[in-house]
Amino acid sequence: MNRLVFAAALLGFLGVALGAFGAHALEAQLTEEAHGWWDTATLYVLPHAAAALAAGLSGRGGRTALGGWLFVTGAVIFAGSLYAMALGSPRWFGAITPLGGLSLLAGWLTLALSALRKD
Repeated sequence: MNRLVFAAALLGFLGVALGAFGAHALEAQLTEEAHGWWDTATLYVLPHAAAALAAGLSGRGGRTALGGWLFVTGAVIFAGSLYAMALGSPRWFGAITPLGGLSLLAGWLTLALSALRKD
């Protein structure tokens, strides 16, 4: 079983589901600021789920797989903290968000370095 593909697909599913939930079910409950957090979370989850999926489907391990896992981890931390704040968690949760962003950046850098590696 390719666990990275599974995690990326699950992340993509959650991104679509939570994006729709925020746009419809929570529309009247969220403040304008909370809507912004929700939208930003969804905006970052979906492309990183796709990038992680591509890394998992590439058949390459090593740095490529590590980049995919950094995307999954970063998206969960980044988006998860924003979703949590939108739902009423304390604002200090915002201090966690950049850790997810750093993981996303590390994923892209890791993939870039992987592309330079000779097979």
